[in-house]
Parts: sequence; C-alpha cells; structure tokens
Amino acid sequence: MALIINGEHIDDEVVESEFNQIKGHFERTLQVACCERDPEFRARAKDNLISRALLNQESLKTTPEVEAADVDARLEKLIAEAGGEERFYMGIGMAARDEALVRENVANGVRLDKLLAQVYAPEPSPTDAELRAFYDQNIGHFLSTEEVRAVHITKSLQGAESRQAVYEHMREVRRKLLGGADFMELAEENRTDDQQQIDLGWFKRGEFMEEFEAIAFSMNENEISPVFTTQLGFHVAMLTGRKPKAPLPFEEVKEAVRTRILEEYRDQKFHAFLEDLKKGAQVEDTDPPESEGAEGH
Repeated sequence: MALIINGEHIDDEVVESEFNQIKGHFERTLQVACCERDPEFRARAKDNLISRALLNQESLKTTPEVEAADVDARLEKLIAEAGGEERFYMGIGMAARDEALVRENVANGVRLDKLLAQVYAPEPSPTDAELRAFYDQNIGHFLSTEEVRAVHITKSLQGAESRQAVYEHMREVRRKLLGGADFMELAEENRTDDQQQIDLGWFKRGEFMEEFEAIAFSMNENEISPVFTTQLGFHVAMLTGRKPKAPLPFEEVKEAVRTRILEEYRDQKFHAFLEDLKKGAQVEDTDPPESEGAEGH
C-alpha cells in the first residue's frame, strides 16, 4: 500500500494512475521530457489523492445519508451537460449497467457540494464601490481579446506539377511583394477562384488554423510573412491591422468582477479548510523514498 489516510488505504495502482495523468498532461504540453520531474509529479499525485480522501471522509461525516432525489437531480444535470446518457457514460468510462456505482459517485458529489456550501458560508456580497476597487486593482483580468486583420495569397497543391513547384512560385510572389508590388493586385492574379478569400477580416486566436495564427499573431502591421504551409497549401500573408488587448469598460464586466471576487473568496476558504484537514490527518506513506526507486531509470 502506498498511502494510508486516517486508516483508508489507497492502492499503488491508484497512485500510479494519478501520477501518469499528471505526467501525461505535462508531456502533451511539451513542458517535460522523460523522467526529470517524476519525483515532483509523484508527490503531486499523492497530495491530490490525500486531498480527495480527506474531503470525501469529511463530507461523509457531515452528510452520512444523501436523499435519492438529490442524487437523481444531480445525475440528470450531469447527463444533460454531457449531451445525453450515452455520452455521459462514455465520458466517465463506465457502462450503464454500473448504475449503483455511478449513483454512489454522484452521491459523493452531492455530499461534497453540501460540505463546501458550509465552508463558504456566508459568501460576500460586494458593494459597487468594492467591485470598482477590485476592477481597478486587477485590470489585467478584464481586457478585450487581441485581434488581428490579415490578407493572404495561397496556392493549393491540388493539381500542381509538384510541391516544390508551388513552393518556388510562392517564393517568387513573396520576392515581388518585398520589392514593392501591390499585395491585392498580386493576390488577384494568383486567386484560384472567386470564392477564395484574400482579406480575412478581423479574427481572434482560435478562429483560424493554428499554423496560420502562429504566423499572423507574431507579425507586425504591414509585415510580409515568409512562405508557410497549412493543410490548404502554401501561403504568404500580410498583417493589415492589430487591435491589442485593452481594458473593458467597468459596467460591461461588472458581473464578471463579482464572479471573480466570489471565486477568489471560495478558493481561499477551500485551501484554508483543506490545510486544516491535512494538519489533523494521520497520513502514512509506505513507499520508499523516490531516490531509491529511481536508480533503475
């Protein structure tokens, strides 16, 4: 057994699964390679499991029994949010026949909600003056989204003599642009059909192909891009405008300010409550030190 929390045993397999999820996240976001942060990730995995166990134990103390109606209501909400029963069960990795286990898990969620409602009470009701002060002190959280406007010339590989031929053609187009040729005129000359957009208008990150956005958002206004590729072919782009992030008017984000104040309050109360649970808990870690288990890596 890797962990014993107030007498509750957490199997090694559970710790390993949590560790793999944490490490996998960092690997997918290219923040880690191989094993250099394994001790950190394993410690984080154990801390996550200790926190969950303590919260579950405390919620069972405060709400030993959960009304069937409360479970039904929460389960119906979860299924609706998932887009239907089939998607819900696929998402949690359980078959519908495991209804008893699903209902117990949902009941645990109801217990936790009731526990946290007690932890958070009474929640703050900030005045307009307090909302305004928070807005002024945290203006960086209430900014508009950066937008850019771009025009581009693109050539598809469909029907082309070769990929290299298209690339060389676009290199020549770029040389002409750098030499002072009119962008829109060259774009019209190289347009495949009338449906092909030249002016892409204003757009935010996440609205276009990632490869295109990586180029567009890194450019300066009126800058000509290098030749680059997307799934549509080869491109040359020019940035024609940029709207940087700017503070949104207070009245426009007033409710968002209220929400953020409440979120920060809940976060502080939650972590203080959790730290108190940890201080009073009996936790035994029977794993050998990470350094001993890491020699064979």
